[in-house]
Amino acid sequence: MNNQELKNLVCEISIEYFKIPFQHDAYFNSRLRTTGGRYMLKSHNIEVNPKQYEKYGKKAIIDIIKHELCHYHLHLTGKGYKHRDSDFKVLSCKVGAPRFCTPTKSYKERANYIYSCKNCFTKYLRIRKVDVNKMRCGKCGGKLKLSDHISK
Repeated sequence: MNNQELKNLVCEISIEYFKIPFQHDAYFNSRLRTTGGRYMLKSHNIEVNPKQYEKYGKKAIIDIIKHELCHYHLHLTGKGYKHRDSDFKVLSCKVGAPRFCTPTKSYKERANYIYSCKNCFTKYLRIRKVDVNKMRCGKCGGKLKLSDHISK
């Protein structure tokens, strides 16, 4: 799927589910890493993560587009377009837009640090570094130590 096909799909979904035409641009953005897509407030464009299409196919892209079109149409009509707004929750439920997309990588694949408890030796995977002076083991309350830094 290329950018023109993506835009055509966004236009079709907008008419089918929202009964309002989509009048801006939609394209793939390969720099997106942790999100399936995003609606740009200033330009009103929609960007989609191409990894979602590669890994999960057209169904995942349709769900992402529905979600981003909820932001788009609510923002342009002056209603609550943020995730916490009731307008957004009602519209996304009405059109069947999911709240989150399926991650392209599991937590285990994204983890950069391995911590272990000094008492019970329980291991913890973390994406970000944690302060071992503040954090404790969830099982026994013991002190944690950095066991390994996973270089990728």
